[in-house]
Order: sequence, then C-alpha cells, then structure tokens
Amino acid sequence: MARLIVEGGVPLRGEITAAGNKNSALPLIAASLLTDEPVTLRNVPRIRDVRGMLEILCGLGAQVDEPDPHTVVIRTANVSRTDLDPRLSSEIRTSLLFAGPMLARAKTVSIGQPGGDVIGRRRTDTHWLALRALGARLEASPGGYRLEAPDLAGAEVHLDEASVTATENALLCAVRTPGRTVIRNAASEPHVQELAMVLVQMGARVHGIGTNTIEVKGVSELRGVDHVIWSDHMEVGSLMALAAMTHGEVTVHRAAPTHLTMTRAMFRRLGVETRIDGDDLIVPQKDEYVIEDDIGGKIPKVQSGLWPGFPSDLTSMATALATQCRGTVLIHEWMFEGRMFWTGTLESMGARLVLCDPHRVVVLGPSQLYGSEIRSPDIRAGLALLGAALCAKGTSVINNAEQIDRGYDAIDVRLRALGAKISRE
Repeated sequence: MARLIVEGGVPLRGEITAAGNKNSALPLIAASLLTDEPVTLRNVPRIRDVRGMLEILCGLGAQVDEPDPHTVVIRTANVSRTDLDPRLSSEIRTSLLFAGPMLARAKTVSIGQPGGDVIGRRRTDTHWLALRALGARLEASPGGYRLEAPDLAGAEVHLDEASVTATENALLCAVRTPGRTVIRNAASEPHVQELAMVLVQMGARVHGIGTNTIEVKGVSELRGVDHVIWSDHMEVGSLMALAAMTHGEVTVHRAAPTHLTMTRAMFRRLGVETRIDGDDLIVPQKDEYVIEDDIGGKIPKVQSGLWPGFPSDLTSMATALATQCRGTVLIHEWMFEGRMFWTGTLESMGARLVLCDPHRVVVLGPSQLYGSEIRSPDIRAGLALLGAALCAKGTSVINNAEQIDRGYDAIDVRLRALGAKISRE
C-alpha cells in the first residue's frame, strides 16, 4: 500500500499543465468496441482507472498499443469474449460502460459487480432501465449482471435520473441500434458532450449534444478515430484550490476555461479570484481569503448541482479550501449520502466545522491545520486531504494513496514541480 509523506507550509508556485479528463477517457475506451477500425486516444491520463479499463478490453480480446505514455491505440476487431473479468470489474465503477457497446456489438454481455469510490449508495438501475428500453433483458445476481438483446431497436428512453454514466451507456448502445432513439433527462457534462462529438466523428448520427434531450439515429457501422482528450476541469478546479490553500501563485495551462464558469464563481464566493489568459488559468498569490456573505450578512452556501452547476466532485476540495478562508460557509453535497463523512478526518487536523447531516457541513475559518497520519477514503476526498496536508503545520502521512492515483495522473510528481514537499513510500 502506497503512502504520501507531506511537509506542509510551502506555497505552490509555478506552471502546470492540466491532464486529460479521466471521465472522458473511460467512456471513449469503451466506445472503441463499436468499430473494427483502430481508435487512437491522445492526452490519456496515466491513472489506475484507465489501466483497469484497458485491461478489461484486453481480456475481451482487444489489442492495445501505447506508442507513448499518454497515447493508446485500441483495436477491437478480434474481440470474441462477452464476459468481463469479474475481478477487474469490481475495481472500477466505469466497467458498467462496457454494457452498452457490447450489447450493440455482440447482443450479450456479462459484467461483475462494479467497484469505485464508497461515497454512499450508487444505484445502477438507471443503466439497466435505459438498456431495457432498447430491448435488453437483464439477469441480476450477487455476482453481477448478464444482459441479452437479440432484437435491439430504437426507443424513447427517459432516464429516471440525469446520470452521466447511464446517459453514456444509452448513447453507446443507441448509435449502433437500428431506428431512432431519444434519450430524455440526459446528463450534459463536458465529458458526455465529448463522447457524443467523438461518436459523430466516427460516423454516428447524434443531435442535441449539450442538452438534456439527445436524439440518435442508429447506423450499421462506425469508423475509427484519432482524438485528443479534453483537459480535466475537475483537476483544474482542484489545482485552483491547492494554490489558494497554500497562498501560492500558479498558472494552469490547457485549463479548458469554458468548463470552469461555475467553479470559478463558487471559489470566488470563498474569496479566491482567478483570471483567464487565453487557454490558461491564473491563480494569483493572496495573503487572505475572505468568504463573501450573502446579502444581509447571511451565511453563504456552496452547493453541488447538475451541469452546468458546481460539480459534486469538487465539494470535497471546496470544503478543505474553506478551512483556510475567513468566515463561515455551508457546503451542501446533495448527490451522495456518504461523500461528506471524510470531514471527520479534516476536523482531526484542526479544522473548525460541524457535520450537520450526511449532506451538509458548516465550515468556520480560517483554521490552523496540523500534520497527522490520515487515510485517503476516495479519489476526491483524498486530494482534498492532500491539500489540507500541504497547508498544515508539520508533517502528514497519507495512507491508501492508491485512491488518489485512481483519478490524478502522477499528482505528487507534478506538485513537487510546483515546490510541494511530497515523497512516496
């Protein structure tokens, strides 16, 4: 088990380039099953979840080449198996994304119980209801899921929640399903848009990209593609917070500014001003961050929301950041009932906060944090705790660092280039 040793109190300074979006890379890897031609993906983040998806593909019979550390060339012409490795499936939640393209390709698929972060119940029903509308039959067991769809046909698919991965699964199946499919209550996050745009490049007929109603007219075959994955706006938001928490000054290159509007607005509420220069985002040095009260001196709120709202994946980082800002703020994460329990660890480091219920925490800052031996509970909270360690007094040990590695490409190496004192054991 890996752990990070962090000496706090050093401002981050310098320039860093945002990594490719993991939430784009994972469904695009699954999309390679929709064509017998090569699919080349560039700017692929080197993280554990990407490696897991590629290993699952290879287990199905695909050939994966890596001409450089951030490029993969996938060939699925010889894929013959339809059962995903149950052990690999159990390690990553996005193993679910193979369901749609495998049904379109082979009319059947078996998937083990998906893994992923433990941040509360993460229901899979929306996936199966969407695929059932297209003609799939589901057999569920404690060991996983088996789907068959000998007669796929276009249909009206109304998702019972605007799930990102369920939208992607429905889309990945519909583009090779005969007839017209309409996906309503669809998610519209940038990575969903990117998947749809790449499918169009491959020959799919998709309309309504970026809206909550996506219309698909199925085609019989798709061609290969060569695509550069967009930058990860979640990582950019996290880097904004890390720079501010350490009172540093950081420029993030390839920051995808158009995807940061709400993130910048919410962080501005916490006193963090940023500016855009072309495709770069700049976090200037500032001695004090003051939380902006609501009109009338009321306590402000930072709340997660569906796109284009503030991303749920950044609520952990916003919570850690708020501990270093003067004032009081309510952080409301309504999507996952287990996402905020990690704040007990933040409190043990010296943070002044009150966990009101599983979804809401009140933070009173600024607090002097102190180095501690802690554990990374999930990808996003893990990086938030790394941020806390970077601004804490003394040395921290972060155990279970593999959780952070699942979502962030060599983050310890890249932060060291900004002056952070981090070592790995």
